[in-house]
Amino acid sequence: MEYQEVEKVNSISDYNKMVNHETLHPLVSVVDFAKSDPICQYKRTYTFYTVFLKDVICGDMHYGKHSYDYQEGTLVFIAPGQVSGVTNDGKPIQPGGYALLFHPDLIKGTNLGKNIKDYSFFSYDVHEALHLSEKEREIVLECFKNIKLELEQSIDKHSKSLIVNNIELFLNYCMRFYDRQFITRDHINQGVIGKFENLVDDYFKSDNPKNIGFPMVNYFAEKLNLSANYFGDLIKKELGVSAQEFIHNKLIDVAKEQILNPSKSISEISYDLGFKYPQHFTRLFKAKVGVSPSEYKMLN
Repeated sequence: MEYQEVEKVNSISDYNKMVNHETLHPLVSVVDFAKSDPICQYKRTYTFYTVFLKDVICGDMHYGKHSYDYQEGTLVFIAPGQVSGVTNDGKPIQPGGYALLFHPDLIKGTNLGKNIKDYSFFSYDVHEALHLSEKEREIVLECFKNIKLELEQSIDKHSKSLIVNNIELFLNYCMRFYDRQFITRDHINQGVIGKFENLVDDYFKSDNPKNIGFPMVNYFAEKLNLSANYFGDLIKKELGVSAQEFIHNKLIDVAKEQILNPSKSISEISYDLGFKYPQHFTRLFKAKVGVSPSEYKMLN
């Protein structure tokens, strides 16, 4: 196999075999890479959730369209089916740090299973990874230790709920740490907000609404080289409204100006703003302003 190819890892036991780690449970594993064999680094896709805690700088991690240079104390979250991996010259290297692996089947029917989509960082790009403080790293390692301790017990009726609860606790800590990261990187975030505002303004000033259609969040996330989920979370935390709401509010401001232009009909305005059907524009306008575009024109 050439090292550029994508290798599919079908089960947690297959991953454990790859790194010479004992399988204590078919649906969950905590791997200490210091005790693993050297492994060849390929791009891989997994059928399970994977969290890597990297303790050493080990080259460029490729994920989606981006690459990210791992630093110490970095957490990266990968959802099932996503392609990720480290590229080098195909030679085996000794990884550092830890991995937590858990299969979707483990959390089916549990509270975590119902809420797993809330942990949106599983859809972040690698360059949006979580950078841990020393204290946060200790908490993460404590969570991993508790999961591993539970895996080493004899399986009984409490095993599954205790393992899942500990994974959920770990993910909840990560939510807190990401909130902290959004705040501590506020100067970077402000730059993103400013660029987003300019992009939205420019979009509505151009022919894009007519040619491309109503602007979607994904369009702006891509322009800013961010994943849609990370971008959405950042906007919500910084502005207090969703990115979609922000776009809608900006559109209403533009629409109000255009409605007061006597030479333009409501239908023309709706098409100019990217709506296929005028009634969709009217519905959004009324929901936001409290009156229809025609009523707004009459009132003003």
